[in-house]
Amino acid sequence: MSDEASSLRRHSSLVAAGIGLSRLSGLVRDAVLAFFLGANVGADAFRAALKIPNLLQNLLGEGVLSASFIPSYSRLVHEGREREAAHLAGAVLGLLLVVAGALTLTGVLAARPLTRLLTPGFVGERFELTVLLVRIMFPGIGVLVISAWCLGVLNSHRRFFLSYVAPVLWNTGILASLIGLGATAVLDPALAAGVGVVLGGLLQTAVQVPAVRRLLGGRIRLSLDTTSAHVRRVLAAFWPIVLGRGVVQVAALLDLVVASLLAVGAVAVLGYAQTLYLLPIALFGMSVAAAELPELSRLDERGHEALTRRLDAGLARGSFFVVGTTAGFWVLGGSLVALLYGRGEFDRATVVQVGAVVVVYSFALVPSTASRLLQSVLYAGGDARTPAVIAALRVTMSLSIGLPLMLLFDQLVVDLSRPANFRTADDVEQIALRLVDPALREATTNQLRLGAIGLAMGAVAGSVLEYLLLRWRLRRRGFRVRLGGGTLGRLMVAGLLAVFVMRRVVPQVQGALVDVVVPGVVGGLTYLGVCVVLRVPEARALVDGVTRRRRRGPRTPEEP
Repeated sequence: MSDEASSLRRHSSLVAAGIGLSRLSGLVRDAVLAFFLGANVGADAFRAALKIPNLLQNLLGEGVLSASFIPSYSRLVHEGREREAAHLAGAVLGLLLVVAGALTLTGVLAARPLTRLLTPGFVGERFELTVLLVRIMFPGIGVLVISAWCLGVLNSHRRFFLSYVAPVLWNTGILASLIGLGATAVLDPALAAGVGVVLGGLLQTAVQVPAVRRLLGGRIRLSLDTTSAHVRRVLAAFWPIVLGRGVVQVAALLDLVVASLLAVGAVAVLGYAQTLYLLPIALFGMSVAAAELPELSRLDERGHEALTRRLDAGLARGSFFVVGTTAGFWVLGGSLVALLYGRGEFDRATVVQVGAVVVVYSFALVPSTASRLLQSVLYAGGDARTPAVIAALRVTMSLSIGLPLMLLFDQLVVDLSRPANFRTADDVEQIALRLVDPALREATTNQLRLGAIGLAMGAVAGSVLEYLLLRWRLRRRGFRVRLGGGTLGRLMVAGLLAVFVMRRVVPQVQGALVDVVVPGVVGGLTYLGVCVVLRVPEARALVDGVTRRRRRGPRTPEEP
């Protein structure tokens, strides 16, 4: 095993473990939200209100700091210039506090026009509830910008686990508020969840601060210094990235704009489906990309050979896991949705809605996961502009395809009395491209329409375009880029065989839990076994690791 592959597996496993715990807590959070809110007007309002202040987090948070702050800070740490690194960290934090504070205050004061602008289809109770939730949530999202700064410091010192497990506390804050305030009828469940966003943001940030203080010499020295050469270098990269991501985020918010024009329930359905879709991307795409960024920043001067080896290893690792996940979503997407969400206000028809969107999203898993790593290669080389431009093109492609498709699919209704589960609105067989009936947007309960599928199809097309453009850019710079790191063909064979086996198992089992566990285990073992036979390095490394642990036996208390 090469040093690059060994280091990648070790660091990305720590990130994946932290992300895995945080995402699992996110699934629990969504399951509780589904129980209380289903996909009704409160769920739509909460999802929309969370996305509006999230603009602040996306503009100033993890992605921007990863591209601008981590490379400079990581190099100083690697060179042993601890004092300069601490000064740079304090200056970046001071500037972030000023900018985030100003934007948070603006967001609270301008909640009504912001909501009107970004959710033009919301009316009545849905609109008023969204405005109130935006005002409640904005400060909590602002705090998460500071959490992203903590992540940058911790990652640069290779302390990956804490920063990625910290969001467990964000989800815990929402859960505690939902159960403590919503279940006891002290607050409407949607408002209780909004209060939980603020509580969770404070908890997520607070748990990281002690470790960051130790790494910075026992004290965080805030400043607004912009005269240091290192600070100027970060700012030189920071503001173009913010502007670039601003274009991307404004474009991405168009998803919310157009989804608000659909029947009640569409925004919530997309939110539930995206939680499942983003889980493997976070575990196997973001974990590899986050672990690699500091290493890529240090390797940059050693030339293309070492970078290409790490790129191949990263693409192979990410693809191994997400191809298997894609196969699972194809067969078990609906059963998984039923298992996680199918209780309380979340009825069987809503399960069908969300399950269908999850299956469509699964086609984007492989290109989206690969794109995370390709972006990190460009960031490490000091090119933060190209990923932002390509992301803007991705969103443009997604909306160009998703907008007409969502209008067509929103005329399909989930109807469990029919064998095919769907019917055209008013039993009209001819589906035309037309705007949604305003009455469907004024309702207070889920209208069970399928417009979200059209937006998901657009997202799949956009993710493919983003990967192709990133690959083209890196190939222009002399890198060899192979989807799957040269293993994709073998992975696809294993995935298709796993799908075949799972489909043979599914009809023979009964019960929601069994529907997922039995075929999932059988399909997973089939996928792993075929990958081992076909000599996929990640599969062989996984089996070797398990075998070594079994031979060694359990650790004694004295072992490290």
